[in-house]
Amino acid sequence: MSKDDLIDRLRIEPSAVEEQRRTRWPLVVFAFVLLAVAAAAWAWYSRSTIPEVRTVTPTIVDVEAGSSRASVLDASGYVVARRQATVAAEVTGKLIEVLVEEGLAVEQGQVLARMDDATEQAQLDLARARLSAARSTLAEIEAQLANARRTLTRQQELRQRELTSQSELDRAETEVDALAARLASQRQQIEVAAREVALQQQRIGELTIRAPFSGIVIARAAQAGEMVSPISAGGGFTRTGICTIVDMDSLEIEVDVNEAYIDRVETGQPVVARLDAYPDWQIPARVKAVVPAADRQKATVRVRVALETRDPRILPEMGVSVRFLAEAEAAGGEQAAAPRGLSLVPASAVFEDGGRNYVFIVDDRQLERRAVRLGARRDDGFLISAGLNAGERLVADAAVENLSDGARVRIVEP
Repeated sequence: MSKDDLIDRLRIEPSAVEEQRRTRWPLVVFAFVLLAVAAAAWAWYSRSTIPEVRTVTPTIVDVEAGSSRASVLDASGYVVARRQATVAAEVTGKLIEVLVEEGLAVEQGQVLARMDDATEQAQLDLARARLSAARSTLAEIEAQLANARRTLTRQQELRQRELTSQSELDRAETEVDALAARLASQRQQIEVAAREVALQQQRIGELTIRAPFSGIVIARAAQAGEMVSPISAGGGFTRTGICTIVDMDSLEIEVDVNEAYIDRVETGQPVVARLDAYPDWQIPARVKAVVPAADRQKATVRVRVALETRDPRILPEMGVSVRFLAEAEAAGGEQAAAPRGLSLVPASAVFEDGGRNYVFIVDDRQLERRAVRLGARRDDGFLISAGLNAGERLVADAAVENLSDGARVRIVEP
């Protein structure tokens, strides 16, 4: 075979090259589509398995050392009055006048209502008449006794001169002894009559209802013309109370604390209270007593908290939230006046597990679970007294069940 034949055999025809290109093009397109689908699937899988979180950076705030005491326990309760009374009548009768309204301030002994006393007044007049008659009889007996003693004196003189008989003398002595006995008996009757008058006056006094102590009337339960009684009449229309009085100086807070946390509360411990009606108003208070008994149904222990300020805005039965504070450490018996910086984080960035608080730190899109110590509670979050460093980013507004220590996250800008 010549050289020309070999060269002709190695030559590729242009039509053959074009045919090979047309054959490879669908394969290239299919491979490209396959790679695009795989990339999209991987992106979707990554997006669906990696949780999305929003992050916040703690704010450094300066607080006074005296006000930075950590809250060891938060609880809720109610304002109650230790001195409160529903005033009722001591006897059954009809009201003729009620002199109080809700919101009226009353003093101890002030008349609240009056009952019909016509019958008792008539009985008092009768008792006084009996007393007057007994005193008149006493005066008559005293006069008779004085005359009998003069007669006895004359009889004794006549007997000494033997001008009268012994029987006349004995009769005179007997008359004196009888009148003396009648006089003593009449004096006792006068005492009985006087006590009857006093008793009737007391009964009339019971028909005038007075305030047992100074306070504010918070409820009026009866009206003039109604029957009232100290005991229930058994389904009738008789009232058992006229009004309710509260001593506003006896207001305090009662809190039911879970028995698992009662070891964080002790008598004399400082407390900050906030009324639900005035959430921005902090009321200084102190633990007055821990009631030494637990409620087995609720597993709670009742704690009494004394208010250290009095204000007309504090009303009985108001809802209140309290923070039991840790005692501030003092240097030389006084609190340090120098301010210090604490981290303020929103409440959504703090999680709880088994009574312990923690946060999630985001470092290069990887989570670190870290325990923290909560300080005072504020409206915009918590003060963190230990566990955070300046500039660290925290997870906020995330479902805690989707997070774990060391997990990867995707940060979503707010």
